Amino acid sequence: MAAGLLAFFVALIASLVLVVPVRALALRVGMVDLPGPRKVHMSPMPLLGGVAIYGGVMIAVLFVFDGSARAQIEGIIFGASLLAIVGILDDRGLLHHQVKLFIGMPLAALALLVSGIRAQVFSVLVSGRSGDILDAVLTVVWVVGITASFSILDHMDGLCAGIAAVAAVSFALVAYLNGQTLVTTLAAALLGAAMGFLRWNFKPAKIFMGDGGAMFLGFLLATLALKLRLDRADHLAAWLVPVLILGVTIFDTTLVTISRARRGLLPFATPGKDHAAHRLANLGLGHRGSVLSLYLLGAFSGSAALLVSYLPARGAAVVGVAALTLIFAGVAFLEHAPYERQQRPQKTATHA
Repeated sequence: MAAGLLAFFVALIASLVLVVPVRALALRVGMVDLPGPRKVHMSPMPLLGGVAIYGGVMIAVLFVFDGSARAQIEGIIFGASLLAIVGILDDRGLLHHQVKLFIGMPLAALALLVSGIRAQVFSVLVSGRSGDILDAVLTVVWVVGITASFSILDHMDGLCAGIAAVAAVSFALVAYLNGQTLVTTLAAALLGAAMGFLRWNFKPAKIFMGDGGAMFLGFLLATLALKLRLDRADHLAAWLVPVLILGVTIFDTTLVTISRARRGLLPFATPGKDHAAHRLANLGLGHRGSVLSLYLLGAFSGSAALLVSYLPARGAAVVGVAALTLIFAGVAFLEHAPYERQQRPQKTATHA
């Protein structure tokens, strides 16, 4: 517990302080997000906030983790650093947006596999090499999916950092109750870095984290889910817990995927004001109200995850079915909420 608290405060202070020089650097080199029809901000906004988040976590790791503990997370550090760099290059406009999705994220997932971090779902159910292969595939799909979901979640002041902080609290608590010191400490470092940055990012934001920060947070949270071990819990409950902890971003990604696909749009390649937060704001909650509502939903989902960790298989199954029902009910409800629809790309005529 002491290591977790130390990691939290080191990351919090480091992230909080680093934002100041990072913001100045972003303005100097022109790393800004310009206003546009799909944006909610009205003036150019510095984009390098992810550097402060990255710095906060890494300083905490260097300060708190000893040599043996650092050796256990080398694959995590490599994958997280790779995605932070890829995200910054994408923010700078130096990479095609598909590079991060089809190259950067899968490579980061492979780094976890090489270091021995993987899902343990199918290997428990299927004996032999087939189970291991299926778990390896699931690991890549999980890491890419969660990382991408945080990448598209960063569309409103305070949303991505706040949701990451709420999820980190749940991971830290569940890991602590199950005696996982490393996961607890890493989650605490992530929580501190996200909260330090949130001081500058909550409405009205002074800086954005950019894809470098969003993918870094998403990757670390996906990794915490893979590292989490609930030895006393039922197998179903063990894999349902991280899904519930990350329920908000899974819900938002499900909403925009279904909504955009129904309109003939590519879900991850067509940004717009059609996320859950946008729709809630249009229902009358406003910017802050919608963000705080999603924080509350994250806390509720995290509490459900904690409950599930103590339930037998039948109880976990009931909660899982209820969560799935709520997700699709929420999607159906918000599909009827007002939002700004993107225009479907028009095909250009060709002449022989």
